[in-house]
Amino acid sequence: MGTVLSVILGIGLAAACGFRVFVPFLIVGIAARTGHLALGPSFAWLSSTPALVVLALATLLEIGGYYIPWLDHLLDVIATPAAVVAGAVMTASVVTGLDPMTRWILALIAGGGIAATVQALTVGARKVSLLTTGGVGNPVVATGELLGSIVLSVVAIALPLLAFAMVAWAMYFGVRFVLRRTAGSISGSGSSVGPGSSAGPGPGVSPGGLYK
Repeated sequence: MGTVLSVILGIGLAAACGFRVFVPFLIVGIAARTGHLALGPSFAWLSSTPALVVLALATLLEIGGYYIPWLDHLLDVIATPAAVVAGAVMTASVVTGLDPMTRWILALIAGGGIAATVQALTVGARKVSLLTTGGVGNPVVATGELLGSIVLSVVAIALPLLAFAMVAWAMYFGVRFVLRRTAGSISGSGSSVGPGSSAGPGPGVSPGGLYK
């Protein structure tokens, strides 16, 4: 795999970390174990049996935690910095053809940045669900995030360019959605007129705007 393609693969996996932290690591470990993905020498441990067992347990706990109403918000607080670290590590584990310093700088900027952005969008979606459904819709959001992490991880390994296109599409429409809702809230609060704040002409002013 060439350097550019490995970077694109890393970005796709980092975005998947923004949905769920441990799911991409488990999928990458399984893919490396079955010979479908080559990892850097420093990350070969991800395909070891002990690592796969620990990652599987961590993944189950993470998935289950997001279906508990009070725990999902606590996990969001923890997952935000964890997603940045996971995205950077995931990107560094698959990027090839670069010296270690360049690889880690790229991983921190690209991988960590993408993971943080996706995580921020998922937190925003959960808050919207809380405000509109009182938290009843949070399991639906959690299921969507889980599916997004699984699908994006698998597609990134099998078809990195398609995964990159999916990430770009999701980022574009996700940011547009957030900005639109923010602008709508500001516009709605600014257009409200309180009692006694009529916009009619003041005392002593004729409709034409001249003082009598």
